[in-house]
Amino acid sequence: MDAKKQRIVIALGGNALGNTLPEQMEAVKITAKAIVDLIEEGSEVIVAHGNGPQVGMINNAMAALSREDSSQPNTPLSVCVAMSQAYIGYDLQNALREELYNREIHHIPVATMITQVRVDADDPAFDNPTKPIGHFMTAEQAKTAEEQYGYIMREDAGRGYRRVVASPKPAEIVEIGAIRSLVDSGQLVIACGGGGIPVTRQGNHLKGTGAVIDKDFASELLAEELNADFLIILTAVEKVAVNFGKPDVKWLDDLDTREARRYMDEGHFAPGSMLPKVQAAVKFAESKPGRTALITLLEKAKEGVRGQTGTRIHQ
Repeated sequence: MDAKKQRIVIALGGNALGNTLPEQMEAVKITAKAIVDLIEEGSEVIVAHGNGPQVGMINNAMAALSREDSSQPNTPLSVCVAMSQAYIGYDLQNALREELYNREIHHIPVATMITQVRVDADDPAFDNPTKPIGHFMTAEQAKTAEEQYGYIMREDAGRGYRRVVASPKPAEIVEIGAIRSLVDSGQLVIACGGGGIPVTRQGNHLKGTGAVIDKDFASELLAEELNADFLIILTAVEKVAVNFGKPDVKWLDDLDTREARRYMDEGHFAPGSMLPKVQAAVKFAESKPGRTALITLLEKAKEGVRGQTGTRIHQ
């Protein structure tokens, strides 16, 4: 690793990838420009990303296949996450390679690591699954899904029933050694897609589990493990706010972790939206002196690293 370069883990939100295959092809071109901007500024970048719409689409397609063909067993969610990592990685690495070449940067190879992330089988999240995935079902379809596949189904705001799964915390990035080797050799690595493929350890066996790991927490662990200087969590707003949506809204430029914890305790950040981003940012900032987290828009990432915008979270 070049000692002069700052190492950045960048966590792409869903808006960086689009919702459909054609949307994704277009979105990753814009995403690639923002990432290569950081590389041109002299940073070493590692990319992590979400997979919400994509894994839902794959899950629905595989469920439809098993309904149409009784000889096809239902596809486990962990396999759907692996599929989403591969095809998102395929689009991202091609767009990044093209953007690098467009700027006459030919010495940085781009690689996607299919990443397993171990979770604890006794994580309390498994006792209270809350993450909705897949398509809406009628009460009758939901009952069938519960009986045939063992799904946990919940009624969703009068719109029908959806499967809910656990969202456990990441405990270990299984392929971290390979990721570190690639990064240290100067490659641009895409890893921990969708929070990683969730697995539990059974002796020497890693067993896929029906869960979704929050990509912000997985990105934070990746940043710690790679000894990054910066964790950039990209979202749909330029800065974090308190009193969001109210007349006295206050946009935050700079937060120390004590202030951030106070705002979290006061309930300023929405669960499932901004809260996990701030929680991950605080965890990273507190993990080692000198580490900084940044929450901002994709197209403002370069300015954010320069300290010109976004919300910086530090000790």
